[in-house]
Amino acid sequence: MFRRSSAGATDDTAQDSQGARVQGAPAKEKPAAEAKKGRPTPKRSQAERNRYQSIQGGRSSGTRTTTAARTTPLTKEEKSQERDRARVERNQRLEGMKRGDERYLSARDRGPARRLARDYVDAHRRPSEFYMYALILLLVVMVSRAKALSAVTSYLLIVLVVVLVIDGMLMRRALRKLVAERLPGESTRGLTGYAIMRAIQIRRWRMPAPRVKPGAKI
Repeated sequence: MFRRSSAGATDDTAQDSQGARVQGAPAKEKPAAEAKKGRPTPKRSQAERNRYQSIQGGRSSGTRTTTAARTTPLTKEEKSQERDRARVERNQRLEGMKRGDERYLSARDRGPARRLARDYVDAHRRPSEFYMYALILLLVVMVSRAKALSAVTSYLLIVLVVVLVIDGMLMRRALRKLVAERLPGESTRGLTGYAIMRAIQIRRWRMPAPRVKPGAKI
């Protein structure tokens, strides 16, 4: 009996001492930032996740607004005005390209050297000018399947290629000399290929349109 009482007393004493320590322990102070905001400071990963979601939400709302604005149906009068405006702009751009206006030309056609090359090609009757006509004739021969003509088709094609190469070399030499005289210091890079591509085009289909007639001095 004495042993049980001692054990019980010991347990009660231990529990009382532990409770006293818990009650007497100083309360854990909150960080200054948490106490000021009234809520715990989120972790860095959570903050980045929240910020990413807010950005995505803003983009989505902006996209919805833009899409809604674009999908607004136009009236018949507005559609007619839009077509007229597009037609006027297209005609204006086409006329500017025909005149050789730098504002409407592509980067491939801009520059004084390219303008000089166009005038040089348009002012001469060269074998390359009949290249397209010869190709059309060869195509007709191949389609007709005439045995007498088909035998010489491959030889005629080789002759066309040789003539084009020789004519291109002559144009290259003439253009370099002309650019050195008229436009000293101007680059001639890609000028030979540009001149050859214009020379093999049918004259009435050239763009920009020729400014000089064959045989004219430039």
